[in-house]
Amino acid sequence: MSGTNNYKSVEEYFNSQPEKTKNALLELKKCILKVAPNATELFNYNIPAYTLINDGKREQQIMIAGYKKHVGFYPHPTTMEKFESELIEYKRGKGSVQFPLDKPLPTKLIERMVNYRMKLLNK
Repeated sequence: MSGTNNYKSVEEYFNSQPEKTKNALLELKKCILKVAPNATELFNYNIPAYTLINDGKREQQIMIAGYKKHVGFYPHPTTMEKFESELIEYKRGKGSVQFPLDKPLPTKLIERMVNYRMKLLNK
């Protein structure tokens, strides 16, 4: 993913990705919306983001991004901490995890992570 691209919409972003990346992003989106059907899709930092609460600021969003060999999932550091033991096989950052494109996405785990983040935000 090059930083010089300025996409006009999430759809344009998805459509510009290689097929495998695009499919994984759409699957991530599906996981997020399954748990948070009222999430608003928007564009943040030139990548797709989903607000988990009404008018959610960056702190209340989950972001996703496509790359050549993986998709990035950015649920928030608190969520990463909670699920750390289940994410051991993936490359992780403080608030992100990389899911490689050569393996199926752990959709149930992703849904649980989104659910956990939503519960924290709705306290």
